[in-house]
Amino acid sequence: MLGVTPTAAGDLIRHGTDASFVTDVIEASKVQPVIVDFWATWCGPCRQLTPALEKAVTAAKGAVRLVKIDVDKNPVYAGQLRVQSIPAVYAFVDGKPVDGFMGALPDSQIHAFIQKLTGPKPPSEAEQILAAGAEALELGDLAGAAQAFAQVLQTDPEDLKALAGLSRCYLLGGDIERAAELVAMAPVGAKSAELDSIRAALLLAQAPVSNTAGFEARLVADPSDHEARFELAKALAAQGNLHWAADELLALIGQEADWKDGAARKQLLTIFEAAGPMSDLAKQGRRRLSAILFS
Repeated sequence: MLGVTPTAAGDLIRHGTDASFVTDVIEASKVQPVIVDFWATWCGPCRQLTPALEKAVTAAKGAVRLVKIDVDKNPVYAGQLRVQSIPAVYAFVDGKPVDGFMGALPDSQIHAFIQKLTGPKPPSEAEQILAAGAEALELGDLAGAAQAFAQVLQTDPEDLKALAGLSRCYLLGGDIERAAELVAMAPVGAKSAELDSIRAALLLAQAPVSNTAGFEARLVADPSDHEARFELAKALAAQGNLHWAADELLALIGQEADWKDGAARKQLLTIFEAAGPMSDLAKQGRRRLSAILFS
């Protein structure tokens, strides 16, 4: 019997049969990649390859499984896969063969074969288009971003990132109603960081737009006029001036953190959400807020 036994290698390495192929390979590969090693007792190169495969699979620490099948005793699936010479190795992912090779390989190539199966998957076409849309949006190219997000939605009308991205395009373009309609198209109960962010941005944008001049004049006359500062921040946020709005709210919190049961803090957190939790505004603003509250 070749190599490591199932007992020694656990579930990672096992001897398969035609009867167990569906369970050991097809179904198991829907959870993690499965390598199938077709071999025979009389095959000299098999005695070189199988131990090397076992070693590499063990080193992968659970990222991949190995199923060894003696073709003399189990000819059915070897025939279906048109195995004409051994050793023959096939890799299965999601129930289908995706790669393979024949003959013995050096350790370095076996490791590369396994790494290809277990390493990060390249982004899908939709993911690439979404990334391009996000980049265009960051650069201020609303038309280019909207085109990218709309392209994804043509294939998947419920893609949350695309819905949120296209909604933000409309919001930045001044069409709040259309932006809200797109967010409403998300499946009931669906949540994502992008949706949470655009929902917060819409909440700010849908507030009544006020003229900031009156509030600014009140603050010049009385810098401790919290009501004026809070209303100024709300007006600025409604206009899309999130950085300036955050500055005003942080100034208010610095003067009186618990003013109106923490209304300024609640508004500030909404601004952070609207800008995006990983945005510079949110990250720097949270640091400034912590410094004010815990200094």
